[in-house]
Amino acid sequence: MKVAVIGATGVVGSVLLQLLEKRKFPVEKIIPVASQKSVGNKISFNGQEYNVVSLNDAINMKPDIALFSAGGSTSLEWAPKFAEIGTRVVDNSSAWRMDSTKKLIVSEVNSNVLTKDDYIIANPNCSTMQMLVVLAPLHEKYKIKRLVISTYQSVSGTGKNAIDQLNDERGGRDSSKVYPYSIDQNLLPHCDVFEEGGYTKEENKLINETRKILNDNSIQITSTAVRVPIEICHGESVNIEFENEFEVDGVFEILKNAPGVIVEDDPKKNKYPMPINSANKDEVFVGRIRRDFSIKSGLNLWIVADNLRKGAATNTIQIAEKLIEMEII
Repeated sequence: MKVAVIGATGVVGSVLLQLLEKRKFPVEKIIPVASQKSVGNKISFNGQEYNVVSLNDAINMKPDIALFSAGGSTSLEWAPKFAEIGTRVVDNSSAWRMDSTKKLIVSEVNSNVLTKDDYIIANPNCSTMQMLVVLAPLHEKYKIKRLVISTYQSVSGTGKNAIDQLNDERGGRDSSKVYPYSIDQNLLPHCDVFEEGGYTKEENKLINETRKILNDNSIQITSTAVRVPIEICHGESVNIEFENEFEVDGVFEILKNAPGVIVEDDPKKNKYPMPINSANKDEVFVGRIRRDFSIKSGLNLWIVADNLRKGAATNTIQIAEKLIEMEII
């Protein structure tokens, strides 16, 4: 199988290449693709070196599947061109997520809706992704009425330049500013750009993508997204109001059996999910599971996952694996 990785030299692209190796994805030929300034550079894959090529060159190689992680404008322009030649595209950007003609897929939640007609498949926002791996089985059982989401998002969600800013600030070095303020020793309630109504684009993604993936526009959702000074992993405090009554023991049982979820919840032993333990893992970790006594049928959860792995690269490859399993490619 010929596999193109678009944005191969970026933060997520690098993780995609690592995971294609680790998961033993059936790659006959890897096609690393990046911007014109990176063309000709070398990348290593399965012990061999490969030249980075341009998007035009990649199309001429007719890959079976193209994994995009190069930003929305690149995806909007180039994903249809790959689809036209029969290449299946899995896209990490926000370009196609809310397009009514494109599927928005979390592998553990709704990958069964994929068909042979799907040539461009959207990967959700990293924060939405990790949350829904946990929430989908609870929604199926108890039906979610309302969500209050507060995120604690690492700088890698903004990209390599943001990681550099954090490390430069910590080292006392002059730094190019990706953020409007210092991020070291600081918290920024500002993820992506501000939109109408005072919400950021990231906050609106959590709202809109959740409804699309769960196929339920009746869920009432509000969100606040905060950037925190760590390199990897997003944390989320999620308050849920269900339509139906539940028992906390029943919630534990559902989550312990949910695919892709690891429950870490033992207050007596100070056991709960943390970025330091969740980094470089493919699973989503959930803990601090407890009833919200202020409302009927309320529940609190704390969710942590590696935003570069499950939040982006892992889910992308899981979608590709599902396409193979379903004999779509």
